[in-house]
Amino acid sequence: MRFLNPGSALRVSREKRTIRAMVLIYCRGRHGLTSLCSDCQELLDYAHCRLDRCPFGDNKPTCVNCPIHCYKPTMRANVKEVMRYAGPRLIFRHPILAFMHLLDGRRSPLHEQT
Repeated sequence: MRFLNPGSALRVSREKRTIRAMVLIYCRGRHGLTSLCSDCQELLDYAHCRLDRCPFGDNKPTCVNCPIHCYKPTMRANVKEVMRYAGPRLIFRHPILAFMHLLDGRRSPLHEQT
């Protein structure tokens, strides 16, 4: 199953789904909205842009383990806040994404595909 392969061509796509799920959980929990507020939408758009431009492509590690921190300091702080809130809740709402995110966190940034 390509979805379960951490190094598959679906890696960046899955990372986008994960950050979207986390931002949705955060916005619903903190802001009480059923859809994203403008600040959360801006953060999600920024994260997607950074993922699209990641130099590691599908071999990328999770951002926290990356040697290149490409986020602006304010956006990085916002993403950390979102992940601190949404990370534990992701396990119950999206268990497969949470599990894959944990597996991806164990990857090195220079992981070679064979």
